Amino acid sequence: MKLSKLKVDMDYFKIDEKLYQKLKPTPLKNPKLVSFNKKACDLINLDYKECETQEFLDFLNGTKTLENSQPYAMVYAGHQFGYFVPQLGDGRAINLGNINSWHLQTKGSGPTKYSRRGDGRAVLRSSIREYIISEAMYALDIPTTRALAIIDSDTYAHREWEKESCSIVLRMSSSWIRIGTFEFFANTENSKENVTKLADYVIEQNYPHLKEVEGKYEKMFYSLVDKTASMLARWQVYGFMHGVMNTDNFSMAGVTIDYGPFAFMDYFDKNCICNHTDGEGRYSYNNQPYVARWNLIVLANALKEICDESKLLEYMKTFLPQHENVYLKLMNERLGLIASKSGDSNLDLILELLGALETSKMDYNVFFHRLNSIKSFDDLSYITDLCVFRDPIEKWFDSYKKVCEIQENSFSKRNEIMKKVNPKYIIKNYMLQEAIELAHTGDYSLVNDLLEIAQNPYEEHSKYERYSNPTPMKFANIKLSCSS
Repeated sequence: MKLSKLKVDMDYFKIDEKLYQKLKPTPLKNPKLVSFNKKACDLINLDYKECETQEFLDFLNGTKTLENSQPYAMVYAGHQFGYFVPQLGDGRAINLGNINSWHLQTKGSGPTKYSRRGDGRAVLRSSIREYIISEAMYALDIPTTRALAIIDSDTYAHREWEKESCSIVLRMSSSWIRIGTFEFFANTENSKENVTKLADYVIEQNYPHLKEVEGKYEKMFYSLVDKTASMLARWQVYGFMHGVMNTDNFSMAGVTIDYGPFAFMDYFDKNCICNHTDGEGRYSYNNQPYVARWNLIVLANALKEICDESKLLEYMKTFLPQHENVYLKLMNERLGLIASKSGDSNLDLILELLGALETSKMDYNVFFHRLNSIKSFDDLSYITDLCVFRDPIEKWFDSYKKVCEIQENSFSKRNEIMKKVNPKYIIKNYMLQEAIELAHTGDYSLVNDLLEIAQNPYEEHSKYERYSNPTPMKFANIKLSCSS
C-alpha cells in the first residue's frame, strides 16, 4: 500500500483532552534516511518502495501527516529509581495514531509540554541502538516494541560530550500506555472516572476478550502479571538488562519498551549493572524480576478505585512462581534438556552453571551457542578455551553429563532442542558502537547489516563471523548512560 493510502485511527482522543497535548512535530534540518525495516512495513501493509521516497522522509520528519492523523503527546507519572515523580510524559516522542493495532510514535520529534526543559531530541547514537535492539528482541521471541525506520539530520544537540547529530526513529507498539500512565490518572481531580476510561482503553486495545467479562479490571491486571512474568523470564534467560525499569518505562501490554542503557550480558555477572546512573544497582540483572514485581504492586495501588486491591495483591503471589516456571523451562531448552523429565526442573544444575560461568569469566550467550556444537564430552576445549578459568566449567560438565544420562538424551536430541533457542549472534553494545561510529561519518551500511543479523540471529553471516565470538574483554559489561 502507498503511504498516501494509509489511514490511522486516533482512538486515544476518547480520553479527557487535558491528559494529552495535540501538537505538530518540530522537523529536523536536512533529514537523511538511515534505514527502513521491511518486516515492520509488513505489519502496516506499507510497500517497501514507498520507504525510498521523499514523501516517506517527510513523514518521518513530521512535515507530512497520514490521513486522519492528529499528532499528540501523552502525559504520565512514574517512580524513577523508586522515587515518585508526579508528572512526566512524552518529552521527545509524538504519537501519530494506530494502523492495524500498531501505535506509531516518532522519538526525537522535538519538545512537547512534557519535555521538562529538555530539547525534545534523540541523538543518532541512541536511535540506532533502539532501532536495532527492538528487532533483535523480537527475533529472540522476547515481547517488544518494533521499529519502522530511522533518519539522521544536520540538526545537532549536546549530550555528555560534544555535539551529536539528531535523529528520529519511528517506533511501533501494541500500546504506549504505561504503569506510570495509571499513576498519573489516579492522581487527577476526577481520578475514578479517568482511571476507568484508561482501563477501558487498555482492555479494548490489548485485552479485548475481557470487554464483557465480569471483574474485567482485575482480570486485566492478572493478564498483565502473567505477561510480565513471562517477559522477565525471557530477559533473564538471554541475559538482557533493561537498565531503567522505572514504572513509566513499563508497558500495560506486557512488552519491552523504551530502550535506553540496555545490554545483553557479555561474561556472566549476576550483579551486572548496565546503567552508570544506577549506582545502587536497583536495576541490576539479578534484581530485574523483583523490580518488575514492585512495579506491578504500584499499579495495583493505582487501580484501587476501580478494583479490589486485596485481590490484586493476592494474585501478585503468583508472579515469581510463574517467572521461575518459564525461566526453568527455557533454560532447560538452552541446555538441550526437558524440564518435565527432572523433578526439580534441573534447578541445581542451572544454578551451578551460572556460578561456573561467573567464576570462569565465560561469555554468557557464546557458551550456549558453542554447547550446540559439541559432539562429544571427550573434547570440551571448543568451550573451555574461551574461559579465563577453566576448572569451574569442566566441573559443571560432570554434573551435566549425569543429567543427560538420566534423561537418556543423545547429543543429536539435545542439539535439536538447543538450535531453536541458542542463536549464533546476540547484538552486543560493542557491535552497536561500531555501527554508530561509522554512521557519524555518513556511512550507514553497518546499521543495515546489524539489522539483518538482529533479525536472523540463528543464521550464518560469514562477513561478520567475528560477532559470534566472545565480546572483547575491554568492551565487556561496560555501563552506559540514559542518553545512550
